[in-house]
Amino acid sequence: MRPDPLSPRLSAWLVMVMLAMVVVPAGITLRTVRVPAVVSIDSPNPTPYGYTWSLLLFVVPILVIGAWLLPTERVRIPRGAFWRTIAILTPVGFGLDIFFASRFFVYPNRGATLGIEAPVAGGVVPVEEFVFYFTGFVAMLLIYLWLDEYWLAAYNLPGPREADQNGGLLKFHPASVLAGVVLIAAAVLYKKLHSPYPEGFPGYFTVLVIGGIAPSSAFFDAARRFINWRGFSLTIFMLVLVSLFWEATLAVPYGWWGYQHSQMIGLFIGAWSGLPIEAVLVWIAVTYATTIVYSIVKVWLASGKSARLLFLGERATTANR
Repeated sequence: MRPDPLSPRLSAWLVMVMLAMVVVPAGITLRTVRVPAVVSIDSPNPTPYGYTWSLLLFVVPILVIGAWLLPTERVRIPRGAFWRTIAILTPVGFGLDIFFASRFFVYPNRGATLGIEAPVAGGVVPVEEFVFYFTGFVAMLLIYLWLDEYWLAAYNLPGPREADQNGGLLKFHPASVLAGVVLIAAAVLYKKLHSPYPEGFPGYFTVLVIGGIAPSSAFFDAARRFINWRGFSLTIFMLVLVSLFWEATLAVPYGWWGYQHSQMIGLFIGAWSGLPIEAVLVWIAVTYATTIVYSIVKVWLASGKSARLLFLGERATTANR
């Protein structure tokens, strides 16, 4: 028997409550660390090819889910929607590297990479960065699809027949914009008034907020009806867990990459080698944006209608008269 799904509005709020149940006590506990432990490294190359090998954290889930779990259970995924979503999001990730990497990040331990550098605006980055973004989006979306189409399929919501064809899928969501403005304003105030690094601007956080808010401000009203919120919440928790293992225990302590303090809010987690709060928030923002984009693309392709008609609805028909 298919369980009755909660309303999309309530489901979205419950995901936030679930995150808060973990984040609030964890944050309070981590703030008790007054003297952070310091990693002492004597070797000039303590983790040979560490960053390169760490990409298996994405590659292995891709292979296991894509080549084994989905085919074994004969789960049919919307391949067109999957690859179009990847085609939309991967250039966005590449753009972050090309235009902002030299402003936001540093890569002090080149021995952790293959040593192949790619030119970007203002400098160079390890080629692993581009592999990171592509495999990251693929793994993230495959995890959500596995949960949505199989593991938590009982909560897979109806598809395009439920879409509001008259009003269209493209609807301004003012609450998302307001939330983005408030978050950026709060980040600027914290950096200038409380941060140990008041110089500069919280550019990385601003990019994350805009990246998460942009699809939400245009499509959240429509997308939330088609999101498997249970699958979405578990996807976030899985990715944040991988992120903390990756960055807090390996990448930042061993210099695979680091963060430029002038471009961060200034809220650093001492118990995790000074990891900036943005490093945790990025996975929440990216998973949120990815799920919205995928849900909208899936509805669009399954409907068989033109993008103009489906997104604008009656407005597109009226405009052509």
